[in-house]
Amino acid sequence: MKKVLLLFGGNSSEHLVSCNSAKSILEHIDKSKYKVSAVGISKENEWFLYEDSIENITEWENKKTKKIDSIIPFLKQFDIVFPILHGTNGEDGRIQALLELFHIPYVGCNSKASGIGMDKHFTKILLSHFHIPVVPFLLYNKEKSLKEIENDIPYPIIIKPCNGGSSIGITVANNKRELKKGIKFAQQYDTKILLEPFLEMRELECAVLENKGHFIISPLGEIKATHTFYDYEAKYVDSSSKAELATDIPDNITKKIKEIATSVCQHLEIKGLSRIDFFYLPDTNQIYINEINTIPGFTTISMYPKLLTNEKFSYKDLITTLLENAHY
Repeated sequence: MKKVLLLFGGNSSEHLVSCNSAKSILEHIDKSKYKVSAVGISKENEWFLYEDSIENITEWENKKTKKIDSIIPFLKQFDIVFPILHGTNGEDGRIQALLELFHIPYVGCNSKASGIGMDKHFTKILLSHFHIPVVPFLLYNKEKSLKEIENDIPYPIIIKPCNGGSSIGITVANNKRELKKGIKFAQQYDTKILLEPFLEMRELECAVLENKGHFIISPLGEIKATHTFYDYEAKYVDSSSKAELATDIPDNITKKIKEIATSVCQHLEIKGLSRIDFFYLPDTNQIYINEINTIPGFTTISMYPKLLTNEKFSYKDLITTLLENAHY
């Protein structure tokens, strides 16, 4: 029986999202194949063995137990590490680099692909090099005046921290006052800020699962947000916003999106799992890549597992496939 370590929490604005993903994995992992341990990483980057009830995992920091001081010897006890650490210090390649350094097998993308996927600016530069369409963008520079930004990008302008997820720190500006306020807000989450035109589009997603070197591309999902865009509240608080299977997408567009997703995975050396988000403009049939998520939300109701699981392939099967394709 393989020994699996699940890492969750972390020093990230997505700490709670990670706890919820870990809860679902612990509830569904095949315990006849894997002996599972879980470690919560605090917002101060301290590691604690989690041995309480799965139901209490979202409040785990109030119930800290055994602190792990010698992290590397502890990690080497396990056959596979499953980092379900969304955002900074977990999804950006840092934990992956640590595991690679000590040849500890783990689930997901390698450190290089993780770092690229996390940084929206670097992602756009590389995808543009491979002639994969991305939304026109501008990296904010304090030397550039707001007037110059307005000349380059028409309102409304979407303002994003380059490194982050769950739409945290993102706003839409319709005028100079909102632009200035949005930039200041985004700077609370990252020093690099990306500016893009806010498009009237359909937001589509596909889940990618690597199995024995081959990519399984899911059916398309669609975000139907009741907010201006699919922000944190729409994702996790407001139940009126929905993520569901996409309908009425022309077959040629579906085929093209899947081809682009495969190309992205090949060029960026994506491993294990990813969710690739697209913008589709029906009036022109234009497709843009929005972003790549190398550790997407992983609860039973998150878009990634929803798109891959069906009557023949369960959530438990998905976890097993990821573990069986672990690498270093």
